[in-house]
Amino acid sequence: MSSNDQPYIDPSEIPLEEAAVQRFKNPSHAFWSGIRDAAGAPAMVLFAGMVGFGAMGKTNGFDVWFTTFTSFFMFALPGQVVLLEMAITGSSVLAIALAVTLTSTRFITMTVTLFPQFHQKDRNRSLYASVHLLAMTAWAISMREFHAIEIKHRLSYFVGLGLLCWLISVPGTVLGYYLAGMVPKPVTLGLVFINPLFFLLTFTEVKPWINRIAIFLGCIFGPIFFMLDRDTSLLTAGLVAGTMAYFIDRKFLRKKAGVIG
Repeated sequence: MSSNDQPYIDPSEIPLEEAAVQRFKNPSHAFWSGIRDAAGAPAMVLFAGMVGFGAMGKTNGFDVWFTTFTSFFMFALPGQVVLLEMAITGSSVLAIALAVTLTSTRFITMTVTLFPQFHQKDRNRSLYASVHLLAMTAWAISMREFHAIEIKHRLSYFVGLGLLCWLISVPGTVLGYYLAGMVPKPVTLGLVFINPLFFLLTFTEVKPWINRIAIFLGCIFGPIFFMLDRDTSLLTAGLVAGTMAYFIDRKFLRKKAGVIG
C-alpha cells in the first residue's frame, strides 16, 4: 500500500498504553499534574531564557513595560528577540510584523500535530484561548507524554503545563530587566538560548524516529546553510532537513515493524 492509499488515522484514536487509563482520576488531577511537570526543569529553563530577554531589552534602551508586555502577549521568545532587534535597527512596523510572523510559522505545525490529539469534545472554540499557551517546551513535553495520558484528560494536562510556563515568563522578564548590568552581557544573552536547547533535548525523547532524524539532519545542514546565507539559513535548513526526514520515514522506516512507536 502506498503512502497515498493509507487511511487517515485520528491521532486521538491511537491506542494508549495500559497505564494511561488509570494515570489521572479526573481533569483537575490532570491539570495539577501538568503544573507539577512544568514546575521543574521546564519552568526553570524558560525562566532563565526570559531573564536573558529582559536583560536584552534593558541594554538596548527599551522600557520595562514594553519588554514585559512582549512576554505576556506574545509568549514566543524567538519572535520577541526578532521584534527587539528589528526595532533597534529602525525597521518599519510592516517589516517587523512580517518578520515576527515568519518566526511564528512553527506554531502552525505544532498546532496541527498536537491539538488533534485532544478529545473530540474539547475541539471547540475554547481552544483559541488554549493556543496562547502553546510554546516549544509545552509542545515537546505534551508530544512526549500524550501517548500515556487518557484522551479526555489531555487538554487539562496541557493547560496546566502551558499555564505555568506562560505565567513564569513575566517575572523572569522583569527580573532580567533589573539585573541587566550586574552580570556579564554574554551570560545574560546566553540565557536566551537555554530554552531552545532544552526543547531540543526534550524532543529527542519523543518516540517516532523521524523526529530524531530531522534534528540530526538539521545539525548538519544548519551550519552549511549559515555559511551560504545567514539570513535564510534557519528556514532553509529546517525545510531541507524536515523534508528529507519525512522522505526517509515514508520510504524506509514505516516499512519496518517496531521502528515507529
